[in-house]
Amino acid sequence: MIRVVKAGLLDTIQDNGRIGYQQYGVIQSGVMDSLSSRVANLLVGNEEGEAILEMTLIGPKLLFQQDTLLAFCGGEFTPEIDGRRIPMWRPVLVLADSIVTIGSTKAGCRLVMAVAGGFDVPVVLESQSTYLKARFGGFDGRCLRKGDVLRLHAPIRNPDKMMESYMACKTPTYAATSWSVAERVRPTVGKDYTIRVLSGRQKREFTSHSQKSFLTDVFTVDAQSDRMGYRLLGPNLRLAEPRELLSEAVTFGSVQVPSNGQPIVLMADRQTTGGYPKIAQVISVDLPMLAQAKPGDRIRFQEVSIHTAQQLLQQREFDLHELRVGIELKRKNGGI
Repeated sequence: MIRVVKAGLLDTIQDNGRIGYQQYGVIQSGVMDSLSSRVANLLVGNEEGEAILEMTLIGPKLLFQQDTLLAFCGGEFTPEIDGRRIPMWRPVLVLADSIVTIGSTKAGCRLVMAVAGGFDVPVVLESQSTYLKARFGGFDGRCLRKGDVLRLHAPIRNPDKMMESYMACKTPTYAATSWSVAERVRPTVGKDYTIRVLSGRQKREFTSHSQKSFLTDVFTVDAQSDRMGYRLLGPNLRLAEPRELLSEAVTFGSVQVPSNGQPIVLMADRQTTGGYPKIAQVISVDLPMLAQAKPGDRIRFQEVSIHTAQQLLQQREFDLHELRVGIELKRKNGGI
């Protein structure tokens, strides 16, 4: 079990989300940075889609009441136990009665924590994800509060045996491996992001100046951004002629432009349909990087072809496959 000693800014249980329910008006939800979530789960021996704890900007303080194999992945946070920094992007065995303090981010926006076996929370509509506005899923349909207790499923593998096979770094409160995940399998974090996009369905209905400005000017992530969408501040984007659009399907990364001319990038908790014109669509491989952008960070957009987007996604999946195979080989061979 894990007890919340102090809550962070926004700590929720998330997995891949509710697939197949948007036709009924139920949003998908799910983790914002899917790359970090998948990697963290691989590191602790879970299935890649297992639910994780997603933390935003400022993390919680957690009391671990049992030995727990975990992995922290995502933005540049500094989780600690008794002043000792816990390494990220690798398996870590935290001992019972340890208090882990997450702290605030130095770069990036979100941190995910996977635990071996996963979190024991109810499955609602085939997902454990928290849908905050509807108040269901995850832990009682809400973010974590002081005093909450998270129960864990039994790990698929024995954490002690796993760590014995490739443990290199030991302290009085935790043990970790000497190896970590390669940089190329981590989302880019910083203050300036170049996000690649495909042309949107209504792109050609914007003025030529707006189309150019979207790809050449810098946008800033507004403080009003959240899990539903990122509001961007920058040049006004205008349609060549005013028109009314029928609502149509939207997805993670759709870039809509409302009447004020300031684009909104739809994120994990997006609505099921939208009626604003879409100037672009963020490519799948860049969504985890976009999820790490925080208020005040700067974004540039770069248009690519669908062929390039597919090649980039194939390379990402190949890198994850290599990681998956490499971790399994280390477990079998006891390498560090």
